[in-house]
Amino acid sequence: MTCVDRRDLGLLLLRLGTGGALAAHGTQKLFGWFGGYGVEGTAQFMESLGYRPGKPSALASGLAEAGGGTLLALGLATPAAGSAAAAGMAGAAAIHAPHGFWGSEGGYELPAAFGLIATSLAVAGPGRLSLDAATGNCLNRPWMIPLALAAAGAAAASAICARQRNLHETQGAADQEPTTEAPGDE
Repeated sequence: MTCVDRRDLGLLLLRLGTGGALAAHGTQKLFGWFGGYGVEGTAQFMESLGYRPGKPSALASGLAEAGGGTLLALGLATPAAGSAAAAGMAGAAAIHAPHGFWGSEGGYELPAAFGLIATSLAVAGPGRLSLDAATGNCLNRPWMIPLALAAAGAAAASAICARQRNLHETQGAADQEPTTEAPGDE
């Protein structure tokens, strides 16, 4: 095997493993497959985490994972696919960040790893064993890489900032709730 063949095989394996796992995770959110909650259940969960409104947040998250993961596995529209998956993982990492890095502690270890791999594939490309290569890379042009990463990064940052605002508003409302105790009953 030549170095180029090894690189292409390595990229194929990385795309299939990462893309497949992301796609499966996204289908949990969208369809309730593999023990997931489907859109409605995921929407309620997203609301509880501060991603509001819940249903569009669940759809965006599920599509980023299922769509981005599927496209990564196929090696099709790789800059957009990797960027979408990375943006979804940034949103997931924001949820886990308060628990630190390690996944065993509820941290952001796994979303960070998936996000880094997805970003790396967006930048490196899918290799010759891909639908992008089979279609003459019409959806995998060099100019698409910074554009896709910038758009996905802006979307992720916007969603994460909105979540932070929602959490602060919720906390502020909870702090201002009237107490049921009468003055002097403390």
